[in-house]
Amino acid sequence: VQLQASGGGLAQPGGSLRLSCAASGIILSDNVVGWYRQAPGKARELVAVVRSGDATNYLDSVKGRFTISIDKAKNTMYLQMNNLKPEDTAQYYCCGDVDKLVQIYWGQGTQVTVSS
Repeated sequence: VQLQASGGGLAQPGGSLRLSCAASGIILSDNVVGWYRQAPGKARELVAVVRSGDATNYLDSVKGRFTISIDKAKNTMYLQMNNLKPEDTAQYYCCGDVDKLVQIYWGQGTQVTVSS
């Protein structure tokens, strides 16, 4: 299983970014998959999760701003992030087995920095 994350960068407050996670060796829409983030000195947190390709859940602080989705044809997961805030600054990781007791399928992190 390989997960290739991309799309991070620098955004101004109120701006947008879209993260991508291309998968091989796993069918994203058949699993419980999602995005985590970790800021320096803080615990990792689950930002968004999608089950069976369409049932979604979000961290309260990102509800209404972030949208998780899967393109089944491309076997790629996305995290559309709008109205970004400085507190969204973190390393973001896609995960292919969110529902497991111990997650083993991780993409490499992609840095999101929100600053003016």
